Amino acid sequence: MNTSISKKSIIKGIGTQKIVVLLVLIALLAMFSILSPTFRNYTTLITLFSYSYYITFMAIGATFVIITGGVDLSLGTGMMCYGLLGGVLVVEKGFPVIAGMLVTVLAGTLFGLINGHLVVNLRIPPFIATLGSMMFCRGLGSVVVGGMSVTWPMKGTAQGWFRDIFRIKLGSVVVPIGFLWVILLVLIMTYILNHTKIGRYIIAIGSNEEAVKLSGVSVKKYHITAYVISGFFTGLAAIAYAATFQALAPGTGAGLELDAIGAAVIGGTSMAGGSGSVAGTLIGVFIMALLKTGLPFVGLQANWQQIITAIVLVVAVGIDVIKNKRLARQR
Repeated sequence: MNTSISKKSIIKGIGTQKIVVLLVLIALLAMFSILSPTFRNYTTLITLFSYSYYITFMAIGATFVIITGGVDLSLGTGMMCYGLLGGVLVVEKGFPVIAGMLVTVLAGTLFGLINGHLVVNLRIPPFIATLGSMMFCRGLGSVVVGGMSVTWPMKGTAQGWFRDIFRIKLGSVVVPIGFLWVILLVLIMTYILNHTKIGRYIIAIGSNEEAVKLSGVSVKKYHITAYVISGFFTGLAAIAYAATFQALAPGTGAGLELDAIGAAVIGGTSMAGGSGSVAGTLIGVFIMALLKTGLPFVGLQANWQQIITAIVLVVAVGIDVIKNKRLARQR
């Protein structure tokens, strides 16, 4: 009976929080539109989408890791490092762009695998393991490019099609086709999380790891899989960033892991593990994007943006803590 109540409560809690964050998103959109008429233009929409591509990919990976009860702090600098590794091959070694893209994703996947083994097999706390990976990626990125930036092929060059992966121009109008990639991947990962063995075991590990072990399931395998997924999506984030902005430098991505983790938590993923939603994470990304894009329109600059974003994140975590306490009492 307790298990039944627990499952129903978790499902209800996730659904309720998803509705709440969606209402917050709509409220923010309405507020910025009313306070600043200049906010309501196509350029703002393009800016919002440009930010959301790479953050969404990192946030999807963060969602899977957080659901297991872990955390990945290497997301931001990892994105930079993997993008630089792939970019150097294309720009300096003359490799095709597609080869650089593959190397970028493979590098992310490999680092995800390493993070998983550090956490699962060496039993290093996720915070320390991924903090070490973050520092390693920061150093490796600087060594690879000698402190310089790398510019992936731009529009009009021999391999300029790379620019069109996430946005194309029809005359003078920019069309953010990258949003279609985002929706497609969100749908795929939602299905994997909710309707496949991988997703069910990842959720189960976060809910009650000991029970999963007793059932004979390889906890290590699925725990590592969550970090591999995170690394893979961080590689995709590097491609999205490079396609959108072209240039990557050793300082690129610093702090973006907090945006990705924040988006996941705001979207309803519990820091205690055991519950989360990829669709909710996408809504969380757009809330973060609206704050970063909209606050300058009402006269609040970078420092205030950070303060308000931090407050939103703390409130989201606070709500999560209260929700978990209520669920614990029901169990």
